[in-house]
Amino acid sequence: MHILTIDWTELAEKTILIVVVVLVSLLVAMYSTYFERKIAAFIQDRRGPNRAGPFGILQPVADGVKLFFKEEIIPTFSSKFLFILGPAIAMMTAIMIGAVIPWGNKLHFFGRDISLQITDVNIGILYVFGIVSLGVYGIMIGGWASNNKYSLLGAMRAASQIISYELAMGIALIALLMITGTLSLRTMVNQQIDHLWNIFKQPLGFLIFLICAFAETNRTPFDLSEAENELIGGYHSEYSSMKLGFYLFAEYVNMFLSSAVMVTLFFGGYDIPFFNDAAHTASWGVNVMAILQGVVFFAKIVCFIFLFMWVRWTIPRFRYDQLMNLGWKILLPLALANMLLTGAIILLHQNHWHF
Repeated sequence: MHILTIDWTELAEKTILIVVVVLVSLLVAMYSTYFERKIAAFIQDRRGPNRAGPFGILQPVADGVKLFFKEEIIPTFSSKFLFILGPAIAMMTAIMIGAVIPWGNKLHFFGRDISLQITDVNIGILYVFGIVSLGVYGIMIGGWASNNKYSLLGAMRAASQIISYELAMGIALIALLMITGTLSLRTMVNQQIDHLWNIFKQPLGFLIFLICAFAETNRTPFDLSEAENELIGGYHSEYSSMKLGFYLFAEYVNMFLSSAVMVTLFFGGYDIPFFNDAAHTASWGVNVMAILQGVVFFAKIVCFIFLFMWVRWTIPRFRYDQLMNLGWKILLPLALANMLLTGAIILLHQNHWHF
């Protein structure tokens, strides 16, 4: 009879890593609101937040305290259980994406190699897509449970938008999977370290993925689900206090983790460009290299977060028909063409460039 044995040390390592990933995700989401206001102020030639702390650096803390102490209102005719469940699902699914992202190579402490990835499942991309698909339930449930026509319209817009753009995003990734031959994010990063980054192999696939990521995170110009000039506040019109905070935080956590996924898939993950990682690991040690790689990984993510914010304060919101036309009539055919072209090039390469 075999008794299930538990490696308590590994369990402690994974628990600490989970806590760190969740806390870092929340911290980045919190201060993304501050930097977004500062970037918007710079673009619009004004000051931005500058009252709470030096340079307004405590503004996110002030906003968090305000949300915590704000009066919590649940509409009388709403479905109360679902009204509470909606933001909880949105927040939970946003954070769960971080479980399969390789944040660095490994650390070495007390004779053990500690992987800086919560879990390296061999279907990492499918896991990400599955979790992202669940996120739409948080928005849909919140909009429907509010018993408000504007909230329901916003939720329906969000659901149709996310489903439409997931299709183009998935097909764009198929071409990438044909090249890499794996669904594991760790393996994809290792391949890019040894060879070229995937952005050079799949530039069109990356562009499609980037546009779809904007739509998936409900960021401008794809924020039709919360268009205040049409729907008051969209799917979260009836929410207040920390339930509203969960929806707002989920958007910024999604932005952070979507950036991490794009860096992992197309920009080498924690790979340091123009730098021989293996040679410097031998001279500097595993731990120093892991920290340096983690810093570079976060630097790449910050560049994408800045891009999200830059686009938001530069491009106006689409009309809803333009949003759907872009998804179904432009991005989907482009993704299909990219997949077929990639397949044809792979076959030609395998056939030594002969038809």
